[in-house]
Amino acid sequence: MFRFQEPQYLWLLASVLIVVMLFLLAEFVRRKRIKRIGKKELVDLLIPETSLSRRIWKLVFLVVALISMSIALARPQLGSKLDDVTRQGVEIIVALDVSNSMLAQDIKPNRLENARKFIERIVSKLENDKLGLIVFAGDAFVQMPITDDVRSARLFLSTIDTEMMPVQGTAIGKAIDLAAKSFTKDEEISKIIILITDGENHEDNALEIAKALKEKNINIYTVGMGSPGGAPIPKKRGGGFIKDRDGNVVMSVLDEKTLVSIANETGGLYVRAGNSADASDKILEEINKLQKGEVLKQHYSEYADQFQYLALMALIFLILDIIISEKKNSVLNKIDLFNTKNKEESLNK
Repeated sequence: MFRFQEPQYLWLLASVLIVVMLFLLAEFVRRKRIKRIGKKELVDLLIPETSLSRRIWKLVFLVVALISMSIALARPQLGSKLDDVTRQGVEIIVALDVSNSMLAQDIKPNRLENARKFIERIVSKLENDKLGLIVFAGDAFVQMPITDDVRSARLFLSTIDTEMMPVQGTAIGKAIDLAAKSFTKDEEISKIIILITDGENHEDNALEIAKALKEKNINIYTVGMGSPGGAPIPKKRGGGFIKDRDGNVVMSVLDEKTLVSIANETGGLYVRAGNSADASDKILEEINKLQKGEVLKQHYSEYADQFQYLALMALIFLILDIIISEKKNSVLNKIDLFNTKNKEESLNK
């Protein structure tokens, strides 16, 4: 297992780009000044000790030193010992509605964005639990398989939008059925589905499917996104709102009745979400009351620092950058390693 103990220092890698840009700027100014003096060929004869290749090599050494030092400061570490840790937790599958109606703005900025924030608040409070993520519209699929790495949910959330589903609609029944099949087979641990939607189910009989889950001891907590008064659905492109065949603006209304029935059928809870954290707090309170089973986690208990090798590399390249001059060495240039002059004289004899 590899990690950075101080990842904030990786921002220093940006200094490499700054150094390269300054080098290019300096070379541009240098060439511009040479043109003012005369032709480049004549100027090179007047200052033969100048060397572009040496300046480039010095830049390379400095860049390598900066990269090595930046990574060294971030303290790269390798896990050297893997331990199995057993803790008490529950299994949670979040089923998130990504149909077009979730773009309605009766909750600012829109329902989908508030759903993301709701999930993030839940994730931030989970510790020893397992989490999975399902997205659905007219169909449903697993976005993130159930895992004990609950923090990774944030990465998946950032990629979610209404365009990821080729089939539009709101198939709540398919979503909770797929969620039920996504849990592990561990019967000792409580299993929870958090259904986040505006409740406008047009595809299946979600209530009948929920009744079947009651026998499997799966609790469904429903979260209503929207308002009973409803709101129009913005078009993704071109502005305006979605209209029906008769030219009337389509209003998306929160169907609380369906969501309450689904939650009650499985011994769960219904909450209406808004901009506050109250709804997520209520869900977490109920989760904490449930029976928690043993969740097996693996983690590296010992990490070995690797920064010293990079620090040494940075030091070596800094020394090379310092000792190598930008100008050609006149003494070294006079040394004829192959003694070509004496060889020519012997051949002439």
